[in-house]
Amino acid sequence: MLLAHGIGGRQDLPIPFSAALTGAVLALLVSFVALGTLWKDARLGGDLRAARLLPAAVRRAVRSRAWPWVWRIAGLVAAAYFCVGLIFGPDVADNPTAGAFYVLFWVGLVPLSLLFGPVWRGLSPLRTLHLLACAALRRDPALGLRRTPPGLGYWPACAGLFAFVWLELVAPERATLPVIGIWLAIYVVIMLAGAVVFGAKWFGHADPFEVYSDLVGRLAPVTRRADGLLVWRNSLDGMAGLRPAPGLTVLVVLLLGSTMYDSASNAPTWVRIVQDAPVPAPVMGTAGLVAVIGLVFAAYRAATALAGRWGAAEPGSTAGELAHSIVPIAVGYVIAHYYTLFLLEGQRTVALLSDPLNTGANWLGTAGWTIKALGTTPAGIATLQVTVIVVGHVLGTVLAHDRALALFPRRTAVLGQIPLLVLMVIYTLVGLLLLFAA
Repeated sequence: MLLAHGIGGRQDLPIPFSAALTGAVLALLVSFVALGTLWKDARLGGDLRAARLLPAAVRRAVRSRAWPWVWRIAGLVAAAYFCVGLIFGPDVADNPTAGAFYVLFWVGLVPLSLLFGPVWRGLSPLRTLHLLACAALRRDPALGLRRTPPGLGYWPACAGLFAFVWLELVAPERATLPVIGIWLAIYVVIMLAGAVVFGAKWFGHADPFEVYSDLVGRLAPVTRRADGLLVWRNSLDGMAGLRPAPGLTVLVVLLLGSTMYDSASNAPTWVRIVQDAPVPAPVMGTAGLVAVIGLVFAAYRAATALAGRWGAAEPGSTAGELAHSIVPIAVGYVIAHYYTLFLLEGQRTVALLSDPLNTGANWLGTAGWTIKALGTTPAGIATLQVTVIVVGHVLGTVLAHDRALALFPRRTAVLGQIPLLVLMVIYTLVGLLLLFAA
């Protein structure tokens, strides 16, 4: 369907792979010891009133009434252009729809959200359509026909996210226009129907892309204060502000587990198992996806349950309280796994977007683009992959430590983190082994 997700391998590392694994584990151990020795009180997620403001010109532009509509219109235009190839384009390999959906949009949400925060909330064409419909009907977009159920949380987004990763990783003919079109049609109907019933808040509970962008965007260095001003912040403060909610644990595990399955599904051993299985490949793929996500979830729940017991925390609270620490780990895996896909297939998709109808047109002036390595090398990519995975785990360790200081009694805070450290080490080892399995 698309180019391989990575071009780095064990043989491409400038140091032996065993040394890279050892270095990754040592980085986690040193971080744990340093945090336990030097970080004595919870300090993340603090007040933003003293945060440094962005330049006045930027703040004035963002606070103008036209600013949100610039992005809403941009989202509508981009969606309409995407639909040209989806609805009217031929179902051939040179149609840019699959690349635009799976690469530019899905993978591209990560760097955009890391830099600018929850961008999909402002760009979402469905939010804009709902807002315009409410304006035409003179209705408050926040009000629906019913109140949002109090226990709804992230559960609808969990269902939507699983549906998307199944489409991306398992569904047969997933790069063809009918399959993508049917999935998106169902997505649009569910999102807009939910907004009618529950109001605009439904998108924050159910839209898997908005929730995904919001989670990643909590690591952005820029945020909007309660008074509307844009300020610089410590990225970890934003992630530490993510509080437990129904479905949050399952959501972050889905992000991590689905990326791990994507790595595992490219390994020669799994490919042979699928080819030799007596059941169709989509059935084996679905079973494998569910199994990997289930293993990641079971390991997380076991570690957090043990952490809560050793740390003398309130029973059942630890898993939700520490779920935010998984997000930078998942982001690290996404960057490591999809970097080359985004870099190389992204260039090809931008070139194809100039001719969505496959008529020889050059609407965007990019039809003549050729794929360039842009200075990357296999060794450089392999090093980047190891680095972002280790950094993601170290940031997760910092977030878990800070939350543990607030969650556990001081005398048991470090002891309660030992199961979490073991979990981080296991995730690191498994993640690197899967990433460089080829």
